[in-house]
Amino acid sequence: MKMRSRLLAILWTGLATLQAYAADYSQFEKIDVPVNAAQLKKDKAVLQELKRDSFSAEAFEPALGKPLPYRLLSPLSPQPGVLYPVVIVLHGSGAVGDDNVSQLGAFALSWSAPAIQSRFPAYVLVPQFPERSANYSESIKDGFLASQPGASLGLVSQMLDDFIAQHPVDTRRIYLSGFSMGASAAWNLLLHSPGKFAASVAYSGIPPERSTALQLKDVPVLIVHGNADTENPIPPDRAMFAALQKAGAKHVYFREYEGMEHRVPADMLLDLRWREWLFAQRKAD
Repeated sequence: MKMRSRLLAILWTGLATLQAYAADYSQFEKIDVPVNAAQLKKDKAVLQELKRDSFSAEAFEPALGKPLPYRLLSPLSPQPGVLYPVVIVLHGSGAVGDDNVSQLGAFALSWSAPAIQSRFPAYVLVPQFPERSANYSESIKDGFLASQPGASLGLVSQMLDDFIAQHPVDTRRIYLSGFSMGASAAWNLLLHSPGKFAASVAYSGIPPERSTALQLKDVPVLIVHGNADTENPIPPDRAMFAALQKAGAKHVYFREYEGMEHRVPADMLLDLRWREWLFAQRKAD
């Protein structure tokens, strides 16, 4: 069994190396909103077939305070002795509540698509916040919006520690992703729990003060934002990208969608490329 686990680890390492090469991004890409109507129609059909009950209903019980509800998608066929990555998906402001359902929008559900779940075996955790997980105010430094952590954001880190203690998790491969307020919360969680996450993907969020770039420069981050977004305007992300580059970040990437409003790009919901990039990232031992 030990030999099998070692062989699986070697094979996965080789695959991850190939994925990292195949999924490499330019540091900055400005791209048009996709017009491949046929592919988008196919993707929409796949998304409509996905079921929320693929994710089990769970709750984290902190030592103090109310439980934090979350949904869990587990690997399809977990193998004994194998450690699996964790992906945390953080929701937007429209899903604030305690029904443990609303946070399962298309962005979270996409992880249960058969092609994605089979290719990227992982534990996917989707917590639901009882209040805003990130708040915004105008930066006194550059005049753009900057985000601050919501009162309950730290519960995610506690939930993760509790989950790791009970499941076979590869602690070198814990990933963050989020949309809108969830993307803003992901930025702040990187600051709240330094060294815990291997990489993050932030869709249409508001980053924290750009002075935090020195603290964030070593974490691989993929930023995705539409330049027609009026709900979370793009200038703060542009400013953070510039600040990270100035701080010496070597693994920060920015995909700016021309003319796209406040949403996850339709072509990225079921996209394999950004997931290949994400899963190829590892923390140093």
